[in-house]
Amino acid sequence: MKNNYCQIYLVRHGETDWNAKGLLQGQSDIPLNKEGEKQAIEAAKKHFKKIKFAAIFSSDLLRAKKTAELIALEKKMAVETSTLLRERDFGPFEGKHWQEVEKKLRMSIKEFRMLSDEVAKKLGIESDEKMMERFLRFLREVAVAYRGKNVLIVTHGSVMRVFLTKLGYLSKEESRQVFIKNLAFIKVLSDGVDFFVKEVFGVEKK
Repeated sequence: MKNNYCQIYLVRHGETDWNAKGLLQGQSDIPLNKEGEKQAIEAAKKHFKKIKFAAIFSSDLLRAKKTAELIALEKKMAVETSTLLRERDFGPFEGKHWQEVEKKLRMSIKEFRMLSDEVAKKLGIESDEKMMERFLRFLREVAVAYRGKNVLIVTHGSVMRVFLTKLGYLSKEESRQVFIKNLAFIKVLSDGVDFFVKEVFGVEKK
């Protein structure tokens, strides 16, 4: 099975100051903090040291790119970036505290995570549909280009959560409550068409 499929490791970036403060980041370009750098270095040693990657890709946002670079450092590999791997664009809500968003929209964060595409568009937020369209396009191209090989991709929390929901790994109710930790990862197999979840780490269903 391994020879027919690309093994993709999807990794969430390390912690930023905005993560620590509970601020919505989206596509705001916030760098890793010291804790985030430490998390990436530890994950590189604990989870990825023995894996031979054919390529390492990352969102072009600083927090993801630095995470990928820290993982790639020991392997002496270059990191290729893409805007297709970015976090969801939260529009006017970026930089806002979760509690401020709840108050303004009169809904819980759990409800905010499950906005319909129609409501998201009205609020100026990138919809699940748009986000998955770009993300899956990138994943499918990688899966075809690196069939039978391992690829590391550093991306973002909302992207990973919606991806797992789309694959049926998370139900809609679980998707509202799940927490994806910094440096959580998902191992999936893909032939460029289908995706199969093989391993999940740091994705907590509450």
